[in-house]
Amino acid sequence: MHYKAFDNVSDKRFSIVAKARYFFIFSIIITILGIATLLYHGLNYGVDFKAGSSVDISFQKDVSGQKAALEQYLKDNDFGTPGMTFGAKRVTLRFDDVLTDTKEKALKQGIADKFDKGASMEVNTVDVEIAKELQGNALKAVLVASIGIVIYVSIRFEWRFAIAAIVALLHDAFIVISLFSIFKLEVNLPFIVAVLTIIGYSINDTIVIFDRVRENLRFAKLKTNDDIANVVNASIWQTMSRSINTVMTVLFATVCLLIFGSESIRMFSLAVLFGLISGAYSSIFIASPLWLAMKRRQKPKTNVKSPAAS
Repeated sequence: MHYKAFDNVSDKRFSIVAKARYFFIFSIIITILGIATLLYHGLNYGVDFKAGSSVDISFQKDVSGQKAALEQYLKDNDFGTPGMTFGAKRVTLRFDDVLTDTKEKALKQGIADKFDKGASMEVNTVDVEIAKELQGNALKAVLVASIGIVIYVSIRFEWRFAIAAIVALLHDAFIVISLFSIFKLEVNLPFIVAVLTIIGYSINDTIVIFDRVRENLRFAKLKTNDDIANVVNASIWQTMSRSINTVMTVLFATVCLLIFGSESIRMFSLAVLFGLISGAYSSIFIASPLWLAMKRRQKPKTNVKSPAAS
């Protein structure tokens, strides 16, 4: 991409970098609240990440008005009070304990006798070891993605850009995790896929802004730190329409998935929705101002004078 020479003139638009401390404070407050919520509530792990059984029941008739009856049936027959996702013709039950073969048969027979003879049932079971392995693999996936991003950005730009990008990505991922903890939403494998999707989207948006900053720095006449700040602020505004248009396009598709998609991808769509908003915020208000803050701490280069000839 080729850019016109950068005119190092004070930009009259709102200075994002001048107000960066307020954005940093806001993000720090959100992070502290998220940590407190995680310590108090934890995460609502789905069957993918904890031992137990997930039962998907498909009915041939509408059972949306029989939720109370189904809850009472489960309680009366020693099935406890499992987590329940209720649809018109589909119900998903989440049991914290693994159902035995006898329990599975009894549940299937009870559903057929009490609610719908044509109902079909699918049972998925995860034991403790598999749950721990899935949690470990999920963390490894996020770690490998982060390391790859650091290497890529360091090679293409510089290490300060890499640090700023990773902080922005961790900010986005943590915001999504915190919101799922606050609202006690289920965390499952699609949630991990959503977090990786958010990381990919956010780094792409951040790289676009970084690239414009780098190109503008090539043409700008830099004498003071304020000159660099003007370059960063102008670069953010030059890419603002692109950032807004991108997030709105993806946001529209995500909302459609959330509203019209199946129950199995609802948490995925919701996580992506949270991440899109957080990613747009961090790319514009966190990443570049953070790079500028680190750049200002850079020690100026001193020219070494050659000794005078005797």
